[in-house]
Amino acid sequence: MNRVRGRAEWQFFGVLSRADRGLAAAWWGLLVARGALPAVFAIAMGALIGAVQRGDSLAGPLSFMGTTFVLMQVLTPVHQAVSANLGSRVSAYLNDVLAKACVGPPGIGHLEDPDLSEDLTVAREFDRGQTGPPMYLNVEFVAGSLVELVGGVASAVVLFGFTWWAPIVLVVAWSATHWLLRESGVWKDRNTAEVRAAQRHAAYAYELAVEPEAAKELRLFGLADWTVRRFTERRRRLFELQYAATRLRERPMIWSLLIIGVANGLVFWSLGAAAIDGRLPVDRLVVFAQVAIGVGMIAFGGLNWALDGAAAPVSAVNRLEPAMAPAGALRPSSRPTTAPQTGAVGLDIRNLHFRYPQTDRPIFDGLDLTVPAGSSLAVVGQNGAGKTTLAKLLCRLYDPDDGTIRVDGTDVRDLDVTAWRTRVAAVFQDFLKLELPLRDNVAPAGAPETDIRAALADAGAADLADLDTRLATGYGDGTDLSGGQWQRVALARALCAVRQGAGLVLLDEPTAQLDVRGEAAIFDRILTATRDVTTILVSHRFSTVRHADRICVLEHGRVVELGSHDELMAYGGRYRTMFDLQAKRFTAEVDEEGLSYDTL
Repeated sequence: MNRVRGRAEWQFFGVLSRADRGLAAAWWGLLVARGALPAVFAIAMGALIGAVQRGDSLAGPLSFMGTTFVLMQVLTPVHQAVSANLGSRVSAYLNDVLAKACVGPPGIGHLEDPDLSEDLTVAREFDRGQTGPPMYLNVEFVAGSLVELVGGVASAVVLFGFTWWAPIVLVVAWSATHWLLRESGVWKDRNTAEVRAAQRHAAYAYELAVEPEAAKELRLFGLADWTVRRFTERRRRLFELQYAATRLRERPMIWSLLIIGVANGLVFWSLGAAAIDGRLPVDRLVVFAQVAIGVGMIAFGGLNWALDGAAAPVSAVNRLEPAMAPAGALRPSSRPTTAPQTGAVGLDIRNLHFRYPQTDRPIFDGLDLTVPAGSSLAVVGQNGAGKTTLAKLLCRLYDPDDGTIRVDGTDVRDLDVTAWRTRVAAVFQDFLKLELPLRDNVAPAGAPETDIRAALADAGAADLADLDTRLATGYGDGTDLSGGQWQRVALARALCAVRQGAGLVLLDEPTAQLDVRGEAAIFDRILTATRDVTTILVSHRFSTVRHADRICVLEHGRVVELGSHDELMAYGGRYRTMFDLQAKRFTAEVDEEGLSYDTL
């Protein structure tokens, strides 16, 4: 039973009642009723023929047959409507579970874990119709197939009224088609790692074609045809793999036809012989002949291909829900402490070691760094040196593997994580863009209007838009922003958090989309607005970095240089080399090919 419960198909049927108990009960009830009605109609026809033979009143038999016929016509569209609604409820339920599983853990390791990426793709994309029908259609297809199965079983039950062996022979014969005409590993083969990878590639190629972010480069580099071709090839490969798992085979088809022909021949020969001998009156012959034909519905019903498409996201969500919590968990504190409520915070990092889950490369290997309260520190280094990772650890989106990060003498892991994050304001490279009014983008949790306007002014965005203007073009009253304007909004969000009590500001490439002059002006404003808090800046532009109180150079997971701009320039080490290389672009009269910058 544990193996059965672990199957994706079982999990799909189990989720129906969790999505909507009432609709699920109606769905199952209508399914059984629709499946039984063909056998009931055969009985009703037999009753009508018997009444004609005996000269009895036809009112009752006609009413019986008419009612059955009307129900057969009416229940089908009703069941389809219930299936569509139940499928939509299942989609909503899975999306709710996935959303809670994604945002629930305090860390973000579960969202960056490669072991969970395939299930995440299936769970996110299942209802977009690219890798199969959406859930509301899948539920309808599954219902139609199960109706056929129930109809075949109901007909077999009625056929027992003729003889015990006839329904058994027909059920075995028609059931054999499920094994003979399909690959034996149909369910496993349609949910392999290769199939899931093909689904992911097809979905990615589709997103390239339809999402606006890639539109400019696709056209600029003439990649439109390549994108369509890539999507077509990936989707064709996906369909080939799915078809290979359910393909018909010529030789088993012959055996299937032989088995079905022999079984039906025996049953109908027996029915004919019994009718000729007078052992089977015409009314009963009509009933048993119809249900003998009806048993054949077993071959067309059962667990069809649609169940795989419906069960895959259910199984993926069920695997993700328990897996995400530990993957995104943070170490529980043995002595939880309240984070400091006001003022700048001092940081003391000692012997810090960290590597991302499922990777072997250490990001930090014994990092030591002290940031006095109220000071500004710039962090520089090559790509991959760990600058953004340091910001993630300070926000406690991950816990270090070893070593400590102390906040005013207290290990950050001993602080209440929610309270600590209210004391941190951050602007990451991939900052948040909310399709909400400007007011809510600057202060998602709410803030006085005076603080919002002051933060916008500090970020150089005072005249950007009205506070109630929605920052999205998909709405009638909305507007979109340039990259630099969006970056100013993100800066305003951090500066507003400072006005609400944040004591640590983390700026990860906060002005990358601004020009050099605008960046210098904005950073001067930022330093003024954050002079009473601790500021850590990550940037590749040394014209900005030099304004910080101190600068640290990260390499190979450790601090290799630390000091003010003047101190590091005088030292003549790694920082001086990087600074001079960048400064050449602004001081040289000709470029590397000998061309004058004035002529470019």
